[in-house]
Amino acid sequence: MTNIWNFIAEKLKDNHTLYLMVNIESYGSSPGKKGFKMAVSSDGSINGSIGGGVMERNLAEKSRQLLKTKKRTTFLLEQDHHPKAGKEGSGMICSGKQSVAFFQLDVKHLATIQEIITSIEQNIPGVLRISSDHLLFDKGTILTTENNQIQTGEQWKFTEQLGLPDHLYIFGAGHVGLALSQIFSILDFQVTIFDNRQGLNTFEENIFADHKKIIDYQKIEKLIPEGENIYVVVMSFTHKNDELIIRQLLPKKLKYLGMMGSTMKVKTIFDTLQKEGFHQSQLDKIDAPIGLEIGSETPSEIAISIAAKIISVRRD
Repeated sequence: MTNIWNFIAEKLKDNHTLYLMVNIESYGSSPGKKGFKMAVSSDGSINGSIGGGVMERNLAEKSRQLLKTKKRTTFLLEQDHHPKAGKEGSGMICSGKQSVAFFQLDVKHLATIQEIITSIEQNIPGVLRISSDHLLFDKGTILTTENNQIQTGEQWKFTEQLGLPDHLYIFGAGHVGLALSQIFSILDFQVTIFDNRQGLNTFEENIFADHKKIIDYQKIEKLIPEGENIYVVVMSFTHKNDELIIRQLLPKKLKYLGMMGSTMKVKTIFDTLQKEGFHQSQLDKIDAPIGLEIGSETPSEIAISIAAKIISVRRD
């Protein structure tokens, strides 16, 4: 996640100016989603993406030409992806629209960029604020409905939460847990994997998880925080352990909770939990059997189906 910010920092240290392009809003089937970013340096190099294709190539070239003029200008450009869009047409035909903000950066922004990098690397929350006249970073701030400002038009604004990574917690360090750790290590998730078995080879071989812990499944409540950035996958060695884990997680407010298992296993566990007093509405929040139905069989295929489901939830 820090790649584009590190790129910007290095260019600023070398006294280059840059354009930071940020997709502040998207509609329909636009290839560039909200928050996509690309930086173009005055030396011609680029980093990041705002959606690809001919649109991205044209906007990157526009940035290069503007940087050559050495005139400071910040603006918003609407890109319409319909084939008959006219002067706002992007050259793409995928339908949808996106609003791309162009913010010019120079050496005076270096301290702010370095603060962003530190925040992301140390998982310190902060809010990025970009508008037609400033780029600010509020360290230690959590984005809320009240301070989340996305506005297009002449006085455009964009806010984004940084330093608060999505976190995947995996219960069960077997072959699927290992494959899942590998996939999510490249998806900007912090990954923590738990197991209650000592000496498990797939636990020892897991170099992809950020944290690995051997724990007692009887006491997991304090290990899992609540939040819109918290995703939990339950795939322990036995259905009794799965039931034990799920029972402790159900009262928590999580972005995603999924459990691996057959339809019969899921029904057995759900029936037990209902008899204990859990409501159907609580059980309905569990993605079980876990993942998208793609006919997966191998550990890697199962992990891909789980990842696909979590990505869809993340983008919802």
